[in-house]
Amino acid sequence: MTGRQRMRSTFLPRSLRPTRSFRSAALSAGALVASASLAAGCGLVPGATGGSGDDSIVVMTWAPEGTAATNKPGMPAFARAYARWINANGGLNGRQLKVLTCNDHNDTVDAAKCARQAVKANAVAVLGSYSQHSESFLPHLEGAGIPYIGGYGVTNEEFISPLSYPVNGGQPALLAGLGKELAAVCGPVALVRPDTIAGDTLPAMLDAGLTAGGHGKVVDQRAAEDATEYSAQADAALKEATVEDGSGENDKGCVIPALGDRTGTFMDSFRRGRGDYPTVRTATVLGSVDQTVINSTGGASSAFEGAYVTGWYPVASDPRWDPMKKVISESAFSDTRIDPADTGVQTTWIAYTVFRKVVESLGGGAVTADTVTGALDDGLKISTGGLTPTLRWEFTDQLASIGFPRLVNADVTLQTVKQGRLAAAKEGFVDVTKTLENADVD
Repeated sequence: MTGRQRMRSTFLPRSLRPTRSFRSAALSAGALVASASLAAGCGLVPGATGGSGDDSIVVMTWAPEGTAATNKPGMPAFARAYARWINANGGLNGRQLKVLTCNDHNDTVDAAKCARQAVKANAVAVLGSYSQHSESFLPHLEGAGIPYIGGYGVTNEEFISPLSYPVNGGQPALLAGLGKELAAVCGPVALVRPDTIAGDTLPAMLDAGLTAGGHGKVVDQRAAEDATEYSAQADAALKEATVEDGSGENDKGCVIPALGDRTGTFMDSFRRGRGDYPTVRTATVLGSVDQTVINSTGGASSAFEGAYVTGWYPVASDPRWDPMKKVISESAFSDTRIDPADTGVQTTWIAYTVFRKVVESLGGGAVTADTVTGALDDGLKISTGGLTPTLRWEFTDQLASIGFPRLVNADVTLQTVKQGRLAAAKEGFVDVTKTLENADVD
């Protein structure tokens, strides 16, 4: 895929939104069309019984695994562990939860296959998932009326689709928050990001934060997301970020790698080449670096020491994560793919927390894709135990003006690497809504 997609908006004022009865009829018709298209398509995930007439609630979680680019195996692994845990504790309102999982292989065709599997299995929601190919999977979900709750936030469409219910601010919020923080402490800023459609949106969001702090725009450095080394990109970023006049500490240039799983690979090349240049700072966003990456790149002696890192949630050591860790302890069975410090796992936990509260709000009523979306669209407020602000999805939010009508949580946390460990740099959350409002998305 070589074309570049511009951001689009499907924003509708509340007064123009379809009624529940109209939506139900339209979605039922869409489901019939989707089912017909599956006649020669992908089958059900082995062992799934969605649509078989039992009283279980069927959902799906997907993510890429075993690819040369970003992988998130902990997300579907945690979803399966959550199902074991919730079912061992009485289920959801007394009903068993059945979790289907799928590997989208970082591929547009496979992402669509995952969505078609969800449709065929009569899944009532797709929860806590990661995919860079929302343009491939969202049309299938929209046609069947299946809500996408708690996507990782890696694509613009997740903040546009009326059936998407994001729990964080995605890459836009992380980069806007990081830019705002770095504006006061950086000289030239170089961003190293994937040469993909999703990557194309990142510079504007970082620029929004830098501009809010009175800083100039970032130098945009594209890189292949599946490269095995990045020496050329590291040298180019170091050249762009170098301050030749030896000015003050706050004028050091900054290099920001945002390459997902390949950030560690970039830092290997960066560490080898940085000795030929004046000292620069580094900074990044969670998802591109976590404690595992810091450990593998040298811990306290890594190039990340002292770096700022923006995240969506509190640090992994925060006691607000204890309920998630309890699930992992009791039901993950030492599955090494499930790391409580992984933002993917954390996002999946929050997505399932949201879904559980939606089901509870329905009491003994039917749990279907339409009743789930109906509860969310009718203004249900959901607390996540302090891991996010109270969530409520509406079509009249402030960020509709820049094409993100579904972005309802623009809070970020600021963390830093101290002695090789991620720690909170500031208490609480920072709301970057106002910063994002001024983003130049043209």
